[in-house]
Amino acid sequence: MALEAYQTNGFYDELFKGDGVAHDSALPLIKQIDALSKADLKRKQKWAEDILYQSGNTFNVYGDKKGTEKILPFDVIPRMVAASDWDRLEKGIKQRIYALNLFIQDIYNDQKILKDGVVPRELIFSSACYLKPCEGLKPPKGVWTHISGTDFVRAGDGEFYVLEDNLRCPSGISYVLENRAVLKRILPHIFQSMKVRPVSDYGDHLYRTLKFIAPEGVEDPNIIVLTPGIYNSAYFEHAYLAQQMGVPLAQGSDLIVKDDYVWMRTTRGLKKVDVIYRRIDDEFMDPETFRKESVLGVPGLMRCYRMGHVSLANAPGTGIADDKAIYAYVTKIIKYYLDEDPIANNVPTYICEDDKEREYVLANLDKLVVKAVNLSGGYGMLIGPKSTKAEQKEFAALIKAKPRDYIAQPTLSLSRAPTLVGNAIEGRHVDFRPYSLYGEEIFTLPGGLTRVALKKGSLVVNSSQGGGSKDTWVLGDDTTVVEGGANAE
Repeated sequence: MALEAYQTNGFYDELFKGDGVAHDSALPLIKQIDALSKADLKRKQKWAEDILYQSGNTFNVYGDKKGTEKILPFDVIPRMVAASDWDRLEKGIKQRIYALNLFIQDIYNDQKILKDGVVPRELIFSSACYLKPCEGLKPPKGVWTHISGTDFVRAGDGEFYVLEDNLRCPSGISYVLENRAVLKRILPHIFQSMKVRPVSDYGDHLYRTLKFIAPEGVEDPNIIVLTPGIYNSAYFEHAYLAQQMGVPLAQGSDLIVKDDYVWMRTTRGLKKVDVIYRRIDDEFMDPETFRKESVLGVPGLMRCYRMGHVSLANAPGTGIADDKAIYAYVTKIIKYYLDEDPIANNVPTYICEDDKEREYVLANLDKLVVKAVNLSGGYGMLIGPKSTKAEQKEFAALIKAKPRDYIAQPTLSLSRAPTLVGNAIEGRHVDFRPYSLYGEEIFTLPGGLTRVALKKGSLVVNSSQGGGSKDTWVLGDDTTVVEGGANAE
């Protein structure tokens, strides 16, 4: 593939430290890819896509008239994270999740952080993610954020920055597991020469996390995955995770509340449910408590939860901590609850509800990234340097009309990674979402979802906007368990 001609174009690159010069840790990978012909690499790329499609690992894009199901575009060249980088990332993630969990507990109970003026009261109570029915909740073992995904980008200085926290129903872990399984099939020899840490035990860790939060006195809990159904964009993942854990996959219509307990309909009659890993948004979870018109949830579920008769992961109400306006205060939240300086970097953030910060944002729309605080998937976003005057004018009007709904950040020079594009390998911008589980302790899977902006020059990596994914290799040292279940030779 003649990778000595690869160009970094001045961006930080995940595999190359300069034009045609690989990072030392990436050399074994680069040498083996370089030894493949273009035809061989394209054949392996096609093979990977076929495997993913045949496995059913698809997603839906709502409103897409071209078709309902498609595979997430996959790039055969993996992304690598050095052991030293991972060590810092892992510590920063754990610190962040621990502090945000304390924040959610405080917000729905004592509200000390508001009384002390660290976070503005109006910012909390004006948030669409603040759920009044969750006031006074005390989840089992004090854990709200059982499953989370933390989005990082690496900037031009080589440092990782947290872009946002996903604490409600983070998706994408099935791609992490499937991407690894695929790459081990089509590039088996590369794993023998690299110290790649495994990800295949995620299902076991998830099961132990859910078992840990079972209601008091339940030794062998009945755990289920609750899905909105086959038309949900992440339905494959719901079914995949249920299969990985060996637990039932259920819809709201499969469950009923009887005598203040949750029961699942089975061919042998009703069976009590103890723990629910819900992949349904809060507002659709229980029509008695939230949206009355919802047919996806279970009437009376919140009542059972409050009584301690069933456990939910994640706990309802966690969205208050991943409101993008709250993100700007996470460094203060960490300092307040833990009396520690943040390990993971935040991106400087402007709150448009603040008069002075809004004035700055409106004057610099051509330089900033503007985001709607409660949207995801790349929607409701303006990338200033790539935008037109008309788009800037449109967002100025939106910000002036509802300033609470928007934040802005500097446009970062996102890192790139080599990506197979047609018959060539070119740099494409990437981000990184590691997944964490909070049970008896916080565990972060040594890997994650690397999303790649397949369109040349694009900074938008979201699958709904045409982005793809890569397998992510977290490298270990001589004492680390690596792929294959043994230490590297």
